[in-house]
Amino acid sequence: QVQLAESGGGLVQPGGSLRLSCAASGFTFSSYAMGWFRQAPGKEREFVATISWTGGRTVYVDSVKGRFTISRDNAKMTAYLRMNSLKPEDTAVYYCAAAQRCCSSSYGEYDYWGQGTQVTVSS
Repeated sequence: QVQLAESGGGLVQPGGSLRLSCAASGFTFSSYAMGWFRQAPGKEREFVATISWTGGRTVYVDSVKGRFTISRDNAKMTAYLRMNSLKPEDTAVYYCAAAQRCCSSSYGEYDYWGQGTQVTVSS
């Protein structure tokens, strides 16, 4: 059974940092690109970042470039999203997803999804 389980969300002050984790099981993790998306209340799900199978290629949405870093550990079957210099507009539910095709920003290209973890940036 395929599972993606996000963790690491929470409440953080503006300017703070968080690291999200996405633990995978039930599929060949090293054969899938991994992505992070987010959805704020009343808004559509938005692409954040993606990473290729080996980690050699990454793509970010412009609004997080220089602040967020996506990475993966294939031995641990886990993907990460390090978020620095967080802003209130980063508040959203963050989802990880897996895709056989690298490295799309399109929601429809992803095959498997986690349940999401809430990130709230507020003073």
